[in-house]
Amino acid sequence: MEAVAGGLAVKTYEDGTRCVGYVKRKYDYANDLEENYHKLKWELGKLKARRDDIQAKVNIDKRMQATRECHVWILRVEKIEKQVRKLEEKYNRIGKPSWKLNPWSSQSKLSEDMAKKTEEVHSLWMDGIFERGMVVAKSVKPVEKIGAPNIEDKKSLQGAFQSTLKYLKRDKIKRIGIWGALGIGKTAIMQNLNDNEEIAKMFDIIIWVPASNNPSIQKLQEVIKRRLNLSVEGTSTIEETAQRISEELEGKKCLILLDEVGQKIDLHEVMGFRTLQKDSKVVLASRSRGICYDMDADELVKVENLFYDDAWNMFQEIVGDAISSPSIKRIAELVVNECGGLPLLIDRVARTFKRNEKNDVLWDRGLRQLQRWDSIKVEGIEEVLEFLKLCYHDLDEIKKGCFLYSALYPEECEICVDYLLECWRAEGFMDYINEFKDARGEGHVILKELIDLSLLERTKGRKFVKMNKVLRKMALKMSSQRNDFKLLVKPHEGLNDFPKREEWEQATRISLMDNQLQTLPDTLDCCNLLTLLLQRNMLLMTIPESFFASMKSLQVLDLHATAIESLPSSLSNSIHLRGLYLNSCIHLRDFQFNIKSLVKLEALDIRGTQISLLHIGSLERVRCLQMSLPNLGVDNHIQGTISSFSSLEELSIEVCSSKLWWDKIVDTVKKEVAALEKLTSLRFCFPEVDCLELFVTTSPVWKKNSCMTFQFANDHPDSTPPRILESFNYMSKNSLKLENRSGVNSIMLELLMKAYAFGLINHMGFSRLSDLGVENMNRMLVCLIEGCNEMETIINGEGITQAVLKCLEHLCINNELNLKSIWQGPVYAGSLNQLKNITLSRCPKLKKIFSNGMIQQLPQLQHLRVEECGQIEEIIMESENNGLEANALPSLKTLVLLNLPKLESIWIIDSLEWPSLQRIKVSTCDKLKRLPFNNANATKLRFIEGHESWWGELVWEDDAIKQRLQSLCIFN
Repeated sequence: MEAVAGGLAVKTYEDGTRCVGYVKRKYDYANDLEENYHKLKWELGKLKARRDDIQAKVNIDKRMQATRECHVWILRVEKIEKQVRKLEEKYNRIGKPSWKLNPWSSQSKLSEDMAKKTEEVHSLWMDGIFERGMVVAKSVKPVEKIGAPNIEDKKSLQGAFQSTLKYLKRDKIKRIGIWGALGIGKTAIMQNLNDNEEIAKMFDIIIWVPASNNPSIQKLQEVIKRRLNLSVEGTSTIEETAQRISEELEGKKCLILLDEVGQKIDLHEVMGFRTLQKDSKVVLASRSRGICYDMDADELVKVENLFYDDAWNMFQEIVGDAISSPSIKRIAELVVNECGGLPLLIDRVARTFKRNEKNDVLWDRGLRQLQRWDSIKVEGIEEVLEFLKLCYHDLDEIKKGCFLYSALYPEECEICVDYLLECWRAEGFMDYINEFKDARGEGHVILKELIDLSLLERTKGRKFVKMNKVLRKMALKMSSQRNDFKLLVKPHEGLNDFPKREEWEQATRISLMDNQLQTLPDTLDCCNLLTLLLQRNMLLMTIPESFFASMKSLQVLDLHATAIESLPSSLSNSIHLRGLYLNSCIHLRDFQFNIKSLVKLEALDIRGTQISLLHIGSLERVRCLQMSLPNLGVDNHIQGTISSFSSLEELSIEVCSSKLWWDKIVDTVKKEVAALEKLTSLRFCFPEVDCLELFVTTSPVWKKNSCMTFQFANDHPDSTPPRILESFNYMSKNSLKLENRSGVNSIMLELLMKAYAFGLINHMGFSRLSDLGVENMNRMLVCLIEGCNEMETIINGEGITQAVLKCLEHLCINNELNLKSIWQGPVYAGSLNQLKNITLSRCPKLKKIFSNGMIQQLPQLQHLRVEECGQIEEIIMESENNGLEANALPSLKTLVLLNLPKLESIWIIDSLEWPSLQRIKVSTCDKLKRLPFNNANATKLRFIEGHESWWGELVWEDDAIKQRLQSLCIFN
């Protein structure tokens, strides 16, 4: 019992001791609560400071990221920070120690938790020392997406995107240039290239490089280094950085997207590339086509203005349901038209008009302001104007003047290139060049730069240019801010009366063409006036005697196609006049002043007037004379009339008289022309080949001037000039037309060798064009063959060992009754390689368009028109084109098939890709029951024109194909 009692006593003692110890610990913890709280706060402060230091080091270089170990540690810090925050909240709730039972117990527990958490925080602080480092280089993403806008509903932008994608898929194409006007959507296309999933799969990495404001090489390198997470410590020069970038990209297939390129960028200097590595490619976007060429672009993609439907859809999407009102919709359509198809302008204008909601008064006011934004400030427009000014300010002063001058003509109207260049010359923009021909050449250089900057546009024929309406308004706005370029521009506005004095008295250039002016002021006090354009005021019959009295500085005067009968004596005061255009003034008979007083006159056009050269006499400074044959007067007074223009460089004589009279004077005219020693360009119609031959063999200027340009024809005055030779004006290049003759002589072959445009009309003695010698056709760009009824084929390739017609761009064949094929025999590589347009019309025996091997030589063919060729059964004959590759005719855009009663197929199956095809027109081809399309090819097709009955009879492999194409139909 004693043993039991003793054991029990010991246990009781031990339990009591433990109990006392437990109470004491709780008491101590409760007493130490405040101290433990401050220790915890101190340790947490240290931990957070270390965490912040580490994060700062991680974030100091955007190319680096925290190691996995460091990242986990930072997450642990965030977690323990939350735990400490909860303890702190509990501490603030319980308060300071108290002898009350419950608070004392809670405080003791809280104090103990704080002590333990303090140890955890300290331990975590100790773990924040990373011996292996805390950062590593970030992994480079193949693509950094930008968030590209949707362009699928904008045909012009989507078309440019698809063209670029097509070029990216071609192995041989390394550099692609996208060009177009400012604000037209180039950046949107580039962003879509960056974000496109299909393109991402084609490359190891895509690098987006914005190049606006002409950044330095160092800035471009900085962008690329950030994209590659590249550390270049220890490199101090541009060359060393470029080498480091090159090493980083070695072996990688990369796509480099250079956006808004304003000047040539040398990729060797920037990235160390002499040639693009592996299968890498570059796409650059620039407002200048010239920059694309400077950067060695293999292919160019021009971004066109938005089609009206796309522009309307874009405007409607931004404005919303405000245009649901018929009255507002009518105004909105005019608003969109004012935007000229520029996406940037459409966006800003739409956002401005959106504020007008459904108030048609505000909409109408906004439209009227928009139509006058060249002279007033309009909200939303000023930003766009500043943007467009970038192009203008990049021009030198001469090009600025040429650009502003082009705004004198109506918006979107076609301006004859030769005439425009003559006006530029007369205005003094090219006074630094003496020779007229050289000045015209310099004018073409300036014109090309304006076109390459999209400040002017070429029309379909190369003879004319035009100015977009938005850019024209910008030009008018810019001219109003210059004291030396004040314009009064009111063409085609239906004016019956001359503008008020306050409008014209400060003007340096006035354009009132295409109005209904019947009278002019008695005098126009414009001593600073340089250009006056009054052409095509067809009701203008008289000019007041003193009208030109104060116009001593006048340099360009255009009165063509007015009804004037004479010119007043006051014009003799315009002693600085250099360009005078009177063509088509059919009632103009004489001058009431001595034209010799116009001592600086260089360009004179009297075609279609009744003015006689006898009344003009000798004008020694005239360099360019355009006239009609009747201007020569009667036969016995012709001698000396033309040859007296001793400085003449360019002469054009239109033949519009009876054959009998023409035959009488032709020898004298020929001798007069032959006597012009400075002549560099001649446009003339010789009635017989013998006359042409005599001129070529006897004219001193022809013999000594091997660079002389010519437009010769040998038809009679009652013949009709072929339109194709007029439509494609290749910068005044040589043109030769042979008509109603048989055979050919050595002189003809000499001229043919120099000709860029050639017409063979109603000519006998040839069964093939190649009989003229394929070596004589190397310069030919345009070829017209018409009514040569002995011709059976154009080219016979047998025995030919060189490329044939390798520069030809346009081929037009009409009324060839016995023509059976275009090409017969083998096709030598490089033949027809530049051919863009083929027109075949009224060739009743023609069966074969593309003979064996011909299609492979037509990578540039864009337009094919076949009309009234009754024997054509297949456009692409299966028997001649076995094994035709899917990418045949890669550039074909339009296909027009008219009145082909036997046509059954375009191509027998749907194996071709038709990657560029946009438009098909079919009429009276009743046997054509299938189209060569499926759900995957012809992705750029936008229009199918034809009769609804023909469409309804087509046979389809799959209804889905019909449904896809149905929406493209335009039924006539």
